[in-house]
Amino acid sequence: MTLFLALAGLILILDQVSKYYVQKLILPGQSIPVLKDIFHLTHIHNYGAAFGLLRHQTAFLILISILSIILILSLQRKFSERYPNCTSSLGLVLGGAIGNLIDRLRFGYVVDFLDFSLYGHHWPVFNLADSAITAGVIIVCWKMLRESRKS
Repeated sequence: MTLFLALAGLILILDQVSKYYVQKLILPGQSIPVLKDIFHLTHIHNYGAAFGLLRHQTAFLILISILSIILILSLQRKFSERYPNCTSSLGLVLGGAIGNLIDRLRFGYVVDFLDFSLYGHHWPVFNLADSAITAGVIIVCWKMLRESRKS
């Protein structure tokens, strides 16, 4: 439980601090090259969910976020016995979900800024919360598969 909450708190802090600095230092729509043609810091306002889905459905996305947070907390309790190695990974998901929820409640959109391209293929701009959610879900699934194969 301690690692679960520590990871959630760390992700939340890193997410909110990074978004604060992006908003203070980069104008909306502005893009700053870090690695030319590969990585830019691009300040955008995402009014939807992943990949811009459900644009301008803020109330619905807030509700889904709250339900997701409740589900993560419930899974953490259940997984702590059966899949003890998964609970820390759920902390990544929780921290990211809360980080994006805070943005939606404060601004009505999520601040995104990590902008990657490779060989002309452009990935949608995202943030640290999105990265934590994705990594956490992948790790949980991988650990659950490993654990179920052992038993």
